[in-house]
Amino acid sequence: MSPQQKALFLLQKQGDFEIGTRSIPSPGAGQLLVKVQSAALNPVDYKIKETGGFITHYPAVLGADIAGIVEEVGEGVENFRKGDRVLAHGNFTNELAAYQQYTLTIASFTAKIPPSVSFDSAATVPLGLDTAVVGLYGEKFGAGITPPWTKSLGELKTPIVVLGGSSSVGSYTIQLARLSGFYPIITTASPSNEDLVRDFGATHFFDRNLSGKQLTAAIREVTDSPIGLVYDAISLPETQAIGWELLAKNGTLVLTLPPSVKEDEGKGRKAFQTMGNPHVPENKELGRNSWAQVEKWLSEGTIQPNNYEILPNGLEGIIGGLERIRLGQVSGTKLVAHPQETQ
Repeated sequence: MSPQQKALFLLQKQGDFEIGTRSIPSPGAGQLLVKVQSAALNPVDYKIKETGGFITHYPAVLGADIAGIVEEVGEGVENFRKGDRVLAHGNFTNELAAYQQYTLTIASFTAKIPPSVSFDSAATVPLGLDTAVVGLYGEKFGAGITPPWTKSLGELKTPIVVLGGSSSVGSYTIQLARLSGFYPIITTASPSNEDLVRDFGATHFFDRNLSGKQLTAAIREVTDSPIGLVYDAISLPETQAIGWELLAKNGTLVLTLPPSVKEDEGKGRKAFQTMGNPHVPENKELGRNSWAQVEKWLSEGTIQPNNYEILPNGLEGIIGGLERIRLGQVSGTKLVAHPQETQ
């Protein structure tokens, strides 16, 4: 019998979560077996529970944000070895999900964790960073900007507005915008998170409670340049409406949820939902290239992980954590669970 591990299962479509056991998988070609030390929570997980999206087979293990220790290396993997500390982006299959004690990862979407970064910090990176990467640089699911690792860094002198800059996706978008040379980098957040978003690289901060007209007027005080790119990391109907109002002719509104604004051919503005999953065919090449930068970015402090809060009771704590996220009780912080502490 295969060795067993504890996992958090979503028992059925729109069903309940429950701790159970499943076999520890073996890595195939191009894969790693990772002992999960830290797994971060994301809003997509409670949305999967509510809607049944993304998942076809139950009981299902969820979770995209993985940090842990390499236990076994699959065939053809040359840049990792047993004992390496790594972070990785999981996927919507039980073998590749975060909410269990051992998981497989795809080596192309795995990076070593620098000594200066903890498992908990590293676990806050994968999905948030990939969603920012694809939204900015993706050809199909993004604005198609040239990635900073393919050209010498210079000043774009092009403004960008990031709505929801203290969110996980917003914070990584600000940091990548800085890396890409955008200026000014304008963001909205709660006043209590102003220092946080400025640390990430925002040059101008505005209260998220400003109306579209107020924000437009405030931004005009900052720059005369037209706003060609708005990244709405919140993407509720009200923030989408504000982002749409800010956009110049032929501008692009990047969203993390489906568009509620209507595209207008006359002005040529477009709005679309990004998809921060490097495993889908359209994102694989971009994902491989960006993941090749992750260890360096973290080591140099170019990308700073999110602030985090550790949940108690191992995998069991994820259930209440996802409910807190659903109720809007988490701000500027990622919730992180320790699967090895599951009773």
